[in-house]
Amino acid sequence: MLKVISLLSLTFLTLTACSTTPENSANTSSVTTNNNPCKATTEAEIAGLFDRWNNALQTGDSKKVVANYATKSILLPTVSNKPRYSAAEKEDYFNHFLALKPAGKVTQRHIQVGCNTAFDAGLYTFHMGKTGQDVQARYSYTYAWDGKQWLITSHHSSAMPEKASSSAQASHH
Repeated sequence: MLKVISLLSLTFLTLTACSTTPENSANTSSVTTNNNPCKATTEAEIAGLFDRWNNALQTGDSKKVVANYATKSILLPTVSNKPRYSAAEKEDYFNHFLALKPAGKVTQRHIQVGCNTAFDAGLYTFHMGKTGQDVQARYSYTYAWDGKQWLITSHHSSAMPEKASSSAQASHH
């Protein structure tokens, strides 16, 4: 029985070692495990990754947008039913999306930071400069630190399924 408790304790410590340390607050990560240093980061840095991606959109260059994605990643886009895995598939999607001249703004978010990984999910609105339309959507990004930079490993975006009233939206900000 003692061996089982010890094994469970060791497993728990191993699983939690990369998420927090006593000197870190709940929104940072800077632990080392198995000689692989965890990238010290903050929620603010992770929030800034959306700005980096959105700024790439503003260039109108699909290659610059796709540069934000890891080689092994998935894009589940807002205005296409087709999952995009390769850089070429993502570029194809963004070539069409960028023609709408989108500009995104996060309206709600929830960020979680781990060891060389991060998660940012919430709501955003895209203003389509070409049509003047505003599109409200849900999003989730997962990121991985590749030793040099944060890259998107998965990105899901979907238009809001229900028409939101302006009073309901105001109560959530």
